[in-house]
Amino acid sequence: MQVTIYHNPRCSNSRGALEILHAQGIAPQVVEYLDVPPDAATLQCLLRDMGMAARELMREKEAIYAELDLANPNWSEDELIAFMIAHPVLINRPIVVTPKGVRLCRPPEVVHEIL
Repeated sequence: MQVTIYHNPRCSNSRGALEILHAQGIAPQVVEYLDVPPDAATLQCLLRDMGMAARELMREKEAIYAELDLANPNWSEDELIAFMIAHPVLINRPIVVTPKGVRLCRPPEVVHEIL
């Protein structure tokens, strides 16, 4: 099974989802998105496949969220995606992609829905 995880090794939820995948015998492609952020097209596809708006995927607790006034409802979907690409720390994680679907795996056990 081809699996990709958008991973932050410093995040306990992300580490937990990766551990579940390994426990299932799955060696996923690991994308450390803070170092290699997805491009706009990839992020749009992930959002579409998760049935989420860009704002729902954003980490509101990050300082940059407040600094950029991202709670302002006037930002468009494309603008929010551009902010996440420019500041990947704004992307919530982990995102796991399998042939059965795409999920934001918070909590990590959500990954079982797509295995």
